[in-house]
Amino acid sequence: MESKNLYKEISGSPFGGGGGLKIVIIDYGAGNIQSIKFAIRRLGYEAVLSNNPEEIMAADKVIFPGVGEASSAMKKLKESGLDTLVPKLKQPVLGICLGMQLMCKYTEEGDTKGLGIFDVDVLRFNHGVKVPQIGWNLIESLESPLFDGVDEKEYIYLVHSYYAPVMKETVAQSSYGVTYSTALHKDNFYGTQFHPEKSSVVGEKILLNFLSIKY
Repeated sequence: MESKNLYKEISGSPFGGGGGLKIVIIDYGAGNIQSIKFAIRRLGYEAVLSNNPEEIMAADKVIFPGVGEASSAMKKLKESGLDTLVPKLKQPVLGICLGMQLMCKYTEEGDTKGLGIFDVDVLRFNHGVKVPQIGWNLIESLESPLFDGVDEKEYIYLVHSYYAPVMKETVAQSSYGVTYSTALHKDNFYGTQFHPEKSSVVGEKILLNFLSIKY
């Protein structure tokens, strides 16, 4: 799979490319948003960074990033009212890393109640492994449109100390002392524990698959 085959020409739309596709990256002060924006640009699209509810609701695709500590990130979401907005979104939403964890019911990090989109508790690694897990790991048991054209046991990039156990909405798995969810999917909500924007050509393909999902 060559990276150049994933690229699309920019169309000159108000949102900068991708045939006028409106992509919003939620900017709530807890995300690695610039690297995601650059990854989307490499695919021939442009994304808007926003915490404006109207702009988020008007988007065709929404990306919900997150880097940092869960309770602090949830506090920022509540301060902006986005904690009630995100679960109500109807278009495809992709949570990345902490973003995916905050979409879960609860996380042990900071004893934090999440958004409850995925009915699972996020736990801290305690299986005799080095924490955090930093680096490349393989994904398998792929069961989502996110992974169309992605082979089993490809490698993706992760940085995390907490994980979502395998559950009914699990659509990709990895192992690090325990087998855990590296991707979740429920209705219009998707989540990746890994960073697609840092996962080379495989990550670009997964991002492109998300941008191609129709609802």
